[in-house]
Amino acid sequence: MLATLPSFAQGGTPGLSVSARKPGSALPSDWKNLPVAEGKARTSYQLVADGRTTVLQADASHSASALMHEGDVDLSRTPVVAWRWKAEGPIPGADNSDGAHEDAPARLVFFFDGDKSKLSFGDRTAMQLAKTLGGEELPYATLMYVWSPSAAPGSVIPNPHTGRVQMIVVSGEADDAGRWQSLRRNVVKDYERVFHEPPGPLKAYGIMTDTDNTSATARAWYGDIRFLPGG
Repeated sequence: MLATLPSFAQGGTPGLSVSARKPGSALPSDWKNLPVAEGKARTSYQLVADGRTTVLQADASHSASALMHEGDVDLSRTPVVAWRWKAEGPIPGADNSDGAHEDAPARLVFFFDGDKSKLSFGDRTAMQLAKTLGGEELPYATLMYVWSPSAAPGSVIPNPHTGRVQMIVVSGEADDAGRWQSLRRNVVKDYERVFHEPPGPLKAYGIMTDTDNTSATARAWYGDIRFLPGG
C-alpha cells in the first residue's frame, strides 16, 4: 500500500482518544479520512459502542483510506506507541508481500520526513512520479504495524513496490481474529531496525483498514492510541 503525504492544519492533541466520546458522535476534527490515491473509495470510520466504552469501527469495501493526524508527537520524548485493536478476521486472498493482494484489516501508519537526496535514483523517481500523477508527495519513509496472516508476528515485510515502506507484523495468528489485543511498540527502535538510520521528523500518523487490492470487505475496531516515554 502506497500512501501520499497529507497536509494538515496545525493543532490537536497527540494520540487518538475515542473511549470518552459518545457512540455515533463526530470523529475528532483533527483526524482526516484520506484516500491513499486519487479515485480510491474511502473506508468508513465511525464511533460505536463496545460494552461500556466507545471504539472506532472501520469498514472497508473495495476501499482504501486512512484516518490520519498530523505528526504532533516528539518521538525523542515519547517513542513508544500503545494501542488496542480487534480485527474481525483475515481478508481472503490478502498477502502483504504481493502487490496485487496487499491489503490488511488493521494497520497503524507512520509517515516520516528525511533527506531525499540520500535515496536511490529509483526511489526518487517513484516519488516524483507519484507527485506528478497524484499531486501529492510520498513520505521519505513509511513504517506500518499490520494485522496480517502473511508472516509470523515480528516479521518485517517490505512493500512490494518500494523499500521506503516497511511493514512489521504484530497480529494475525489464528486465535487473534475477533479478539481485542493491547499492543505497544517502540517506534524509534523499529524505524532504526527496518531503515537502518535514526528517524527524521514524524509528519503524520494514523490507522488504516483497506481492501482495494482484493476487492473484499473487512471490519476492524480501534481503541485509544497513546504515546509514552521509552522503557
